[in-house]
Amino acid sequence: MTESTELLTSDIDRVADAIRAGDRFLLTTHENPDGDALGSLLGTQRILEALGKDSVMFLAAKEFPLPVEYRFLPLDEVFHEPPADIADRVVMFLDCGNIDRMPVDFLQNRDNRVINIDHHHDNTRFGSINLVDVDASCTAEIVYDLSALLDVELTPEIANALYVGLVTDTGKFMYENTDARSHRMAAGLIEAGVQVNEVYRRLYEHAPIEKLKLLARALEGVTLRDNARLAVTYISTEDYGVTGSNEALTEGIIDHLRTVDGALVAAVVRDQPDSGRAARKVSMRSTDGQVDVSAIARMHGGGGHRRAAGFGTDLEYEQVVEFLVGQIESQLSS
Repeated sequence: MTESTELLTSDIDRVADAIRAGDRFLLTTHENPDGDALGSLLGTQRILEALGKDSVMFLAAKEFPLPVEYRFLPLDEVFHEPPADIADRVVMFLDCGNIDRMPVDFLQNRDNRVINIDHHHDNTRFGSINLVDVDASCTAEIVYDLSALLDVELTPEIANALYVGLVTDTGKFMYENTDARSHRMAAGLIEAGVQVNEVYRRLYEHAPIEKLKLLARALEGVTLRDNARLAVTYISTEDYGVTGSNEALTEGIIDHLRTVDGALVAAVVRDQPDSGRAARKVSMRSTDGQVDVSAIARMHGGGGHRRAAGFGTDLEYEQVVEFLVGQIESQLSS
């Protein structure tokens, strides 16, 4: 057993012990939650419930409506305000690389009793207990291992939630983070009751017509910059109005840009009207790993993985493009 494996074993044991010892928990994740964030959140909630724990989930009201892909997940019971006894609850962050990615004051101003479970390589270890496994394909994979350590039998609902995290963060098992461990987890979840075709259909074959119209406008606006090393498009407030869509329908559009032949980075810049957040959100993908997009995102307070990251900004579109080009050139020349 290597030193890093020993440390991870110790960390997961500490988390399991903290869960066994605790009575009340609050679970949360990062803003703009994706499939791994939501699947890990819901899966952990159901695991704690199976252990007889008093556990609640928290997401700010501004995160709703969720992207249409994830609305089939049973998240109606999510709190949008802190419970009255928040001071007595252990807070568990799931899939959150740094605490600033959940910009809520009552969660950021805690000196202790914070469990941080994540797989991002740039996690800042902000918890009093940190379980960060950078070799895991997704945070849901860590939660899956934790459920086994806690002797929790996987119900179909737990399995479905964790499968959403697994299938989305591995890009339907096509990204480089997919390995034998990922497929062993998938097999275990299927044995626990996951209906693979149904989850796939809800995630990828349940798009309203407005989403397709928005996708068409986004693809029509794709341009190649920096000698074709950057494929980028802009989704504006006007685009939402013309197509009858909204920001929640932008999920997955960037996956089309990453297929552009020769591009090293794909980026979608989208307006966030009336969101109470930054004026624009930038989503990035590194097509072959030459460019670390998480390093680019961190320069604007964002984060993510080396090959998938994002950040919020008030820069205008052309300023964003100029910034991206500069960062890509800087990394490639270093």
